[in-house]
Amino acid sequence: MNKLHFPTLSLVCAGLLAGCATGPFQYSELSGERYFLTNLDTHSVSISRIDGRSPPLLGRVLLEPGLRSIEVQGPPGGAGWADLVTTDLQVEPCTKYYLVAVKRNRLATSFEVRVDFEEPVPGCTPPPAA
Repeated sequence: MNKLHFPTLSLVCAGLLAGCATGPFQYSELSGERYFLTNLDTHSVSISRIDGRSPPLLGRVLLEPGLRSIEVQGPPGGAGWADLVTTDLQVEPCTKYYLVAVKRNRLATSFEVRVDFEEPVPGCTPPPAA
């Protein structure tokens, strides 16, 4: 049985990781957490679906750039349940979006979805402008 030496294995792994880092895939992120905590009219949301598919339960929600249909569930209102709202979002490469629910009052179940803040994704290089 052939054994692969540690230096050879290290070079192979380094080469594979370098190939991944220079790939053409550009991604963005989506968060349902509030960025600005002082705005009392906004609330965190749960991301239910992206383009009709469920996102991962744990970890980061990664998106490919382009127009995305995003369904979010807002906070419960006075009736005890929360509405589901679908919105379209034009996702730019290498950008993290913080989505929030904006309610007219704390007891309302209806809300509007708004981008609370956008920031660059660390370690992601956007494609050059055309």
